[in-house]
Amino acid sequence: MSEKIQPQHLARKAVLYVRQSSAFQVAHNVESQKLQYAMQTRLSGLGFTDIEVIDEDLGRSAAGTQTRSGFERMVAEVCLGRVGAVAAREVSRFARNSREWQQLVEVCRVVDTVLIDQEMVYAPRASNDRLLLGLKGSLNEYELDLLRQRSLEARRAMAKRGELIVAAPVGFRKTEEHRLEKDPDRRVQEAIRLVFDQFERIGSVRQTLLWFHEHGLELPCVTPRGEVRWKRPIYGTVYQLLTNPAYGGAYAYGKTERGSRYEGGVERKNDRQKPRDQWLALIPGTHEGYVEWERYERIQRAIQGNLPIAAGSFSAAREGKALVSGLLRCRRCASKLTVHYTGQRHDAARYACHRGWLDKGQARCISFGGGRVDAAITAAVLSVVQPAGIEAAIVAHREETQKQDEVRAALERDLEAVRYAASRAQRQYDAADPENRLVADELERRWNQALARVREVEARITSHEGTTSIAAPASLADFTALAERLESLWEHPDTDPRLKKRIVRSLIHEIVVDIDPKAAEVVLVIHWIGGVHTELRVPRRRRGENSTHTASETLDAVRSLARICPDTLIANVLNRNGRRTGRGNFWTRERVTALRSHHEIPVYSEDTRVSSGWMNLTEAARLVGVSARTLRLAVEHGELQGEHPLPDGPWIFHRDQLSSQNARTIAVRAARRSRNPAIPTESQGALDLSIT
Repeated sequence: MSEKIQPQHLARKAVLYVRQSSAFQVAHNVESQKLQYAMQTRLSGLGFTDIEVIDEDLGRSAAGTQTRSGFERMVAEVCLGRVGAVAAREVSRFARNSREWQQLVEVCRVVDTVLIDQEMVYAPRASNDRLLLGLKGSLNEYELDLLRQRSLEARRAMAKRGELIVAAPVGFRKTEEHRLEKDPDRRVQEAIRLVFDQFERIGSVRQTLLWFHEHGLELPCVTPRGEVRWKRPIYGTVYQLLTNPAYGGAYAYGKTERGSRYEGGVERKNDRQKPRDQWLALIPGTHEGYVEWERYERIQRAIQGNLPIAAGSFSAAREGKALVSGLLRCRRCASKLTVHYTGQRHDAARYACHRGWLDKGQARCISFGGGRVDAAITAAVLSVVQPAGIEAAIVAHREETQKQDEVRAALERDLEAVRYAASRAQRQYDAADPENRLVADELERRWNQALARVREVEARITSHEGTTSIAAPASLADFTALAERLESLWEHPDTDPRLKKRIVRSLIHEIVVDIDPKAAEVVLVIHWIGGVHTELRVPRRRRGENSTHTASETLDAVRSLARICPDTLIANVLNRNGRRTGRGNFWTRERVTALRSHHEIPVYSEDTRVSSGWMNLTEAARLVGVSARTLRLAVEHGELQGEHPLPDGPWIFHRDQLSSQNARTIAVRAARRSRNPAIPTESQGALDLSIT
């Protein structure tokens, strides 16, 4: 018995603290647990009869990063003066950080509690023992830091050799030689290759994701247990596949770093992507990738090129009618021009250079409307593209056919996988004892689910074949006609603006722009991809000059309606049919009058209408002697001529057309049909059936 243990210590209970740092140690280092529990024998030998074991913290680290309920309960018992001694196999089991260690030592000093390990007994009230405990606490903390440093250096050394593989990304397996090899599942391989192929065709991560959603295709992912699961892709899935260097055959480590910040007194941890030049290791050619390294690098440049303009690079083709947004650079300050939209519908683009004013407080450089500039760039692009229009159409047709084939191939791979799963479920059901219904019922349910999945994929393939028209091989004449219509297709309102922007970006590297105030022109220097430079001069729109025009279809409708309708009625008909002015406004009587005056359309007059012979549907039907519906159907069948400028508007007829032989024939035919009505008459008999 040690002289440091006094009767007042033995009168209280002793606490044995048992701890291991991780769950792995708890499961595998069983001998360490036995040695710690064996300390009860030492405490009994020292004279303690009431011994309490606290082992709640098994699997918890003492570095101060985890909450230890057992340690806190032990300290609370000591503070209440109920503990005469606290014991552990080594004092490092108590704590490996100065804060908790010094707290325990100080509390034991105040309430006169001794500390016991395998070697000796410590009395915190003794200065020498307190000094020794302080040194041991510092050594315990230093030892933990040393272990961490050695482990980190070993990991860094393995990473620099390309041998540290924490987890294999989807599509790869980790070998015994610490290398990556492709997943042997051909379905997984083809799905990953399809992601890279579609991105190179589309040029956008998000559009690639939407393509997979459009066709209902799934992508593989790895669960925490390392199993492959198929699910509907999200943006992060596609982005990780396209940006992970492992798919380019390279080993990479140290791409992210862990940081922390405090919000409201609570620590928040986050990961930050580091630039490539700060990665710990990047070793191309360490294993077989899904794409070549050169192709992978090209894809990374394309993704970087899709960043916003503020990032200092050309942006991707986005929504909006501004054709060259992100391509214009100011000749005066070398800054990128921004675009903003004006007008009631926010469809009038205007380019401006404000970076000097925003960043340096300098004067604003240039600003101009985008309508004429976009039209000039369009003409320049079409002049370059049109000679190769036939070849481009052939390539587009071939790519579209290839896309459909890829979708069909992906669905067939899905069908093969679900059929295997159904066959496997059937074999499991057949191998089960039919009398053991608890097992047989569950296996039968899984088999039915697998069969339902097979029917679902088969239905998707049938739907895909139904929606995909099998077009006959196009001839050279068809492609020639398509190339000749390139300009009309470009200006068609249904053409996607992003498609036109992508075409422009595939041909033009940059456009340097300036304004010539004397000539009132916008000077454009086009830097083509091939290295050729072209200068264009576009007149600026002067103040008060209108660059918007009323649609030709609306103008033709007003020209026809003015024969039988006053301006107020014309405005109502145009608004009812959704027609708007060139500026997107609703029509009024004054605007219709201004449009007629500008285009020299005669004003409506009742006398002029009667003398010229123009009439509406009701008047024309009365003149012919038929109903309005009969006359309208006759016009729709091509038996008479009539005008119907707008779907939800009046019909227009001329007296000469209603005096033709066809009109008389329609009247006679209508009169003949009226003699045989399909309604009950007084002379119609009744059929009374007897019920007896």
